[in-house]
Amino acid sequence: MLHRRALTAAAASVVPVPGLDWAVDAALLSRLLPRINAEFGLTPEQIDRLDPSQREQVHKAVALVGSALIGKLITRDMVLRLTSAVGMRLTTKQAAKYVPLAGQALSATLGYATLRYLGEQHIRDCMQVAQAAHLQLPAPDATK
Repeated sequence: MLHRRALTAAAASVVPVPGLDWAVDAALLSRLLPRINAEFGLTPEQIDRLDPSQREQVHKAVALVGSALIGKLITRDMVLRLTSAVGMRLTTKQAAKYVPLAGQALSATLGYATLRYLGEQHIRDCMQVAQAAHLQLPAPDATK
């Protein structure tokens, strides 16, 4: 799931339309992050269904990990703040796309790497929360 979204981000990074890649990245992340939360049982709805003591464990684990994206409704603003954390990569990606061929290749590579990094970091955060709160971790995907 993460790999496919990162490939889409890479493809959007090649198109020399100012801001298109940022919009695509934000849209991809705003759909990807809630799906990752759901895989770990960490959407707001899933957390609300937990018994009170386990819900408290989840909230404590989220605070300990320091994630603003676990157990919350993911908004576009939240995603844009997240991407600003890797702003230098994104700025380089934006500038590089205007250099024929090599620049577009660099832009695509940075687009892929940025989305992949943000997705993998969120997965690590979800794993830490799930382990700390003693939640069932998702089974590895057998199709990969």
